[in-house]
Amino acid sequence: MLGVENDMRSIGDMARDSGLGVSALRFYDRAGVLVPAWVDPVSGYRWYEPEQLEEGRLLARLRRAGMPLADIRLVLAGWSGAETDLVRNLLKAHLRRLEQGLSDARSEFSALRALLDHRENVMTSLRIATERLSIAAPELAAALDTVRFAASTDPELPMLGGVLFDLEGESLHVVATDRYRMAVAHAGIAGHEGSRVQFIVPTPLADAMRALLDSEGRVWLSVDGDRVTLEAGDRQAAGQCLDHDFPDYRRLLPRAGGRRNLVEVAAFRKALETGPVRTGEAGAHDLSVLRADDGGTVTLCTDGDDDPNRVAVNREFLMDALAAGARDRLILELGAPTAPIAIRRPDDEGAFSLLMPVRLDD
Repeated sequence: MLGVENDMRSIGDMARDSGLGVSALRFYDRAGVLVPAWVDPVSGYRWYEPEQLEEGRLLARLRRAGMPLADIRLVLAGWSGAETDLVRNLLKAHLRRLEQGLSDARSEFSALRALLDHRENVMTSLRIATERLSIAAPELAAALDTVRFAASTDPELPMLGGVLFDLEGESLHVVATDRYRMAVAHAGIAGHEGSRVQFIVPTPLADAMRALLDSEGRVWLSVDGDRVTLEAGDRQAAGQCLDHDFPDYRRLLPRAGGRRNLVEVAAFRKALETGPVRTGEAGAHDLSVLRADDGGTVTLCTDGDDDPNRVAVNREFLMDALAAGARDRLILELGAPTAPIAIRRPDDEGAFSLLMPVRLDD
């Protein structure tokens, strides 16, 4: 088809101008909702008529509003046929569903808030008045490096804006999460003989502590009420703990049973950087779609791969987790498409990251 590039929009142009991602356009093509005007029989590349841009923009709006695919089909059909009554009725029906859903959600959240108020009145804190213990500086540095990337920056969730220090027995566990990823690491401690103690170190203070850990000796960690201090020789970093309760991270730990795959980190990172990329439901992040072969090899799925066990993950988050793993080889645990992906060290499985999978449009 000569001159098609001059008369039509490429799928990339259509994605940019309509607000739909490239993978979303492919999905709606396969679903018969927004079919390209021409597909190159050799390359499979899709091309759209200029007038299809309006349909693409309309589709993007309906998609952002959460309209079901069956109703989207009818709206687009009514729109192209100037059947305004049909379109208006479909929009009104969907709006009523959204309003009813919001009303139901408000009722449930009101009940949950009442339950939380009751729990806050009966729960006891894990903090104690005073604690002082020592830690090997390299161990604490490594632990903070392992979890720092997963700390939240969301102002709506201040309890996640730091690193949890969880003291129990002769171990310190440090944990960070932003809901979409979680990282856990540990270090040995000396001087703690009491019961379990938890406190949240704000991210800026955790960074200041990390900056002091440049020696091979031991450092002192003290907590007195809501104040925490790290002493490294004649230097110290101190500040207030976050006045919040951290989620019970132990309930979020992965269950055994995922397929374990040993990956060479350098080669795997290169494959992620150069391999196929998808867009998620909101089109906000680049996704890598992974599949574990029977031989234990992790491969990146192409757009046409419909393996039911494929798992999509935020590519940037995965790259961060690989860097935080700080090993030439790491273990990737892939389970069901809806189960978190675990990234572990072969020599220290107590330090690991979890990444939540992302739902694909198709």
